[in-house]
Amino acid sequence: MKIIYYIIPVIAGWILDLIIGDPHCIYHPVRLIGWLIGKLDKMLYKDTDSNRKKYYKGMLLWVLVMLATGGVTAAGLYIFYRINVTAGLIAESVMCYQLIAAKSLKDESFFKTWLIRIVINESNTLYKARYAVSMIVGRDTEKLDETGITKAAVETVAENTSDGIAAPLFYIVFFGAAGGFMYKAVNTMDSMIGYKNDKYMYFGRFAAKADDVVNFIPARLASWIMIAATGVVQIFSKDKKYNMKDALRIYRRDKHNHSSPNSAHTESVCAGALGVRLAGDNYYFGKLVKKPYIGDDSRPVEIEDIKRVNILLYVTTFLCIIMAAAVRIIIFLGRMCV
Repeated sequence: MKIIYYIIPVIAGWILDLIIGDPHCIYHPVRLIGWLIGKLDKMLYKDTDSNRKKYYKGMLLWVLVMLATGGVTAAGLYIFYRINVTAGLIAESVMCYQLIAAKSLKDESFFKTWLIRIVINESNTLYKARYAVSMIVGRDTEKLDETGITKAAVETVAENTSDGIAAPLFYIVFFGAAGGFMYKAVNTMDSMIGYKNDKYMYFGRFAAKADDVVNFIPARLASWIMIAATGVVQIFSKDKKYNMKDALRIYRRDKHNHSSPNSAHTESVCAGALGVRLAGDNYYFGKLVKKPYIGDDSRPVEIEDIKRVNILLYVTTFLCIIMAAAVRIIIFLGRMCV
């Protein structure tokens, strides 16, 4: 296989994401994974089961979803590559495109909150913005004010720079598009059943812990890449709000200010890079959840921070793509030498 074949799916997938994003008219494969999780949830979960039984049933759900996801994607790639290399590269490029979520993440946060804010200024109501941001966050949004809406959008982009960009690329690099989709399955299971509430405390525990494990390395890589991206933006942008030194300082200080071992890493970089304070207490399913702050309260969070964090997202994605392509080339050369 020519060396260029090793990097075509990653580069092509990224370009397709930049151009197309995630059109809602096309049924996304991750939604099929979500559909499968939902079906198995209904089949396996029984409120009358013991906590131990709930845990093992949750583990069974996880195994079944992983086998289905890995099996279908690996089989699909095998079939296309058996037809010819071009068919295989096209199929894997499309899969990589469906795994990289930079444009859709930017659209959801930027257009559905920042631009809607223009309407809010005219209509004097936060209803539309609260509804829009509820599509991309897990917290309750009914009582959020302008600052709360903006923080929610910024935090989501910062955290999902790891979950939606760096982590899928990490698994694509080492395990191909099938590995990327298996990662997405883990991440989707965590988002659907990995809650610490009455229903999923035991049934979703295995899914939540598995998500912590698979995101451990990518979250830390993403943080350092985002710190580098902050330096790039600081050099070339006219906006003086970016600060690489503070991004590194806050990352080192606040990267563990979250119940998850991974979630605060890129969020702390973002808070330091923009000079704002994120996180803190929020309501989830009607219950107040106490959370530590991330970052310094050196200036108020403002609407323009959504635009700033999206610029940081795109530069971080670009650096991730360069690194992913470089690692795939190194892997190829290593195999050639064996």
